[in-house]
Amino acid sequence: MSNIRNFSIIAHIDHGKSTLADRILEMTGVIHSKNNEQVLDSMELEKERGITIKATTIRIPFKASDGREYIFNLIDTPGHVDFNYEVSRSLYACEAALLLVDVSQGVEAQTVANAYLAVDANLEIIPVLNKIDLPHAMVDDTKMQIEDMLGILTDNALKVSAKDGTGVPELLEALPDLIPPPSTNTDKPLKALIFDSHYDTYRGTICHIRIFDGSLKQGDKIQVKSTGKQYEVEEVGYFGIRMEKSNNLEAGEVGYLCAVIRDVKDIHVGDTIISADHPNTDAIPGFKKMKPMVFCGIYPINTNDYDKLLKSINKLELNDSSITFEKESSAALGHGFRIGFLGMLHMEIFLERIRREFDQELIATMPSVAYKVIRTDGEELNIENPSKFPTVQEIDHIKEPIVRTKIIVPSDYVGSCMELANSKRGKLVDMEYPDDRRTTLIYDLPLAEMIIDFYDKLKTVSRGYASLDYDFKGFEKGDLVKVDILVNSDQVDALSYISERESAVTKARKLVHRLLKLIPRQQFKIPLQGAINGKIIAREDISPVRKDVLAKCYGGDVTRKKKLLEKQKKGKKRMKMIGSVEVPQEAFLSLLQVQGDDNKKK
Repeated sequence: MSNIRNFSIIAHIDHGKSTLADRILEMTGVIHSKNNEQVLDSMELEKERGITIKATTIRIPFKASDGREYIFNLIDTPGHVDFNYEVSRSLYACEAALLLVDVSQGVEAQTVANAYLAVDANLEIIPVLNKIDLPHAMVDDTKMQIEDMLGILTDNALKVSAKDGTGVPELLEALPDLIPPPSTNTDKPLKALIFDSHYDTYRGTICHIRIFDGSLKQGDKIQVKSTGKQYEVEEVGYFGIRMEKSNNLEAGEVGYLCAVIRDVKDIHVGDTIISADHPNTDAIPGFKKMKPMVFCGIYPINTNDYDKLLKSINKLELNDSSITFEKESSAALGHGFRIGFLGMLHMEIFLERIRREFDQELIATMPSVAYKVIRTDGEELNIENPSKFPTVQEIDHIKEPIVRTKIIVPSDYVGSCMELANSKRGKLVDMEYPDDRRTTLIYDLPLAEMIIDFYDKLKTVSRGYASLDYDFKGFEKGDLVKVDILVNSDQVDALSYISERESAVTKARKLVHRLLKLIPRQQFKIPLQGAINGKIIAREDISPVRKDVLAKCYGGDVTRKKKLLEKQKKGKKRMKMIGSVEVPQEAFLSLLQVQGDDNKKK
């Protein structure tokens, strides 16, 4: 055990985590790739977008220059704020974290957030300065920022270039001395933490585990502490480039466990696995349950695919335990699910994975946030779906979620960033100056204003230099109203949304105007309306398609033509009375995208 080292790489987005992991794998002989392809980012979406979505574990054998042999268990983590939960879970399987900082950018928002996660997990933090090969590298300034903003000493900070491999051999040689070995006891009964899992069609649920006490081998009887369910171990192993079977896993090691767990609901990330012979073994403290920030309704396009969608969500939840979901139904879209996500990127990735990995065709409603509605009788309701709001007569007031937002931006762009935050109803809490060139803005922002396009606009106004991190602060009273959308006088519940009263009319007009382009014309006029408490605040009419009833008249008496046109007019009146309009799926799928386009035009 004294030769095992468990560590993860944490950093802000694009500071070089996956590239450093690749160089470590190359220099230890695990891979022989020289084309700078990110090996650990194996998911198709990760390759397409160039970001890490899932934390990935790999076992690396390393022979030091003094002849001693070590086993490194490396976990490469995501950098985006929406995948923070992946980072916090991964840190529980480690003894140390390499805090990677890009010396051309300095300490950014997620650098700070991830460093605090490592401190909370009681890990040894090792500062590593990356991209030292760049001509505008600010090594001394970055060291000062790490010490001032994080309180981490940088006298022995390691300097590397993950891209060309400079300093990586020295980093590898230093790791055994900088990272403490796992403090474990092989003689105690089995105690293992599930820090991730995934579903295999042939073998059921496969648990990613870190063993704290005892050992595990094929044939052992295990028990899941929270449910009490027992299983027989079919296979154990560790993560190489592929999963590699081994005879056993000892205390301090990171690996996987397969026990033919067919029901995905029997395993939860954060559970403790113990020996069935020692059922009184204490559980390992699990992870803090994440609170979803953004909610979205998803429905199968084909209603017969409802059960298939439920199974798909259950299987994907194993691999992404930060989502929450519950069943819901909509008059417009049928039966579906209300799913809670940590952010907009998280939602986007999850929906794309459902479509690709499980071949599901989906309709996604407009994203919304959870509100607290205080009724006139004092009862407090948590409402995640705008269509579930009580009537206006029953509502005393509404509270909306507020997030404490930290924006680190070069001083040249402070004015434009403050202007953007103020336009999103932000309240300035504090301004800090980590160094001469940068400013930290701390704002309280309504979450509903942030979720659509705040991050994109922030990058635009700061020319890509601003970085963002946020934490949930609490709920505050707001002047909010529910806006209903009516198509041909019928309310479409899936298009309802909550808005600040001041901007409700403007938003409703834009939304109705967008629907005008998305809903196909019929042979009768279709009114599209936005309403607050039954009062119409916006209206557009989709003009009817006129059928050419005179096509068969070749000349002749004009009265014949008039008669046909009158008949058509009466028919259209009758059609309008009984006609129903089908809102196409494109209306739901495109609303969000079109909203982003509108914002760009402005």
